[in-house]
Amino acid sequence: MAENEKIKKLSIVISKGTLEGVYPGLIMANGARMAGIEVNVFFTFFGLDAITKKKMNNLKVDTVGNPALGIPALIGALPGMSTFVTNKMKQQMEELDIPPVPEFIEMISDAGGKIYACLATVEMFKLKKEDFCDQLEDILTVGEFYNLSAGGQIIFT
Repeated sequence: MAENEKIKKLSIVISKGTLEGVYPGLIMANGARMAGIEVNVFFTFFGLDAITKKKMNNLKVDTVGNPALGIPALIGALPGMSTFVTNKMKQQMEELDIPPVPEFIEMISDAGGKIYACLATVEMFKLKKEDFCDQLEDILTVGEFYNLSAGGQIIFT
């Protein structure tokens, strides 16, 4: 890529269903749309939780085996620890005016970002199109996603 060349298309893959796994991709997608960059967001494996009606309001922070939190794994496994840390993170995000996941998905979609689900994972988890939020553009194979991403950058979060 040339020094002055700007990114015109970005495709983001979100594969984790935790708050700390979903938000980086959503923030990058929203930022790209605000910069006028075409955005495709592809949700796969547990990342599908972020666009599944039943789960998108209940994503949590993973407190076990997450060294970035600075909490020993044994403490992170205590009952209620994930809920406590999740509530603290949501409070901090609200103070920073970062919207909840469903609202963020809606914002990205309303700004022209496209939301896709991975067909292989949808079949593996026995989900149906009606299980997903209204912003879901389509359920795609990986090959179809690569075709959509042609000519752009792909980021895996």
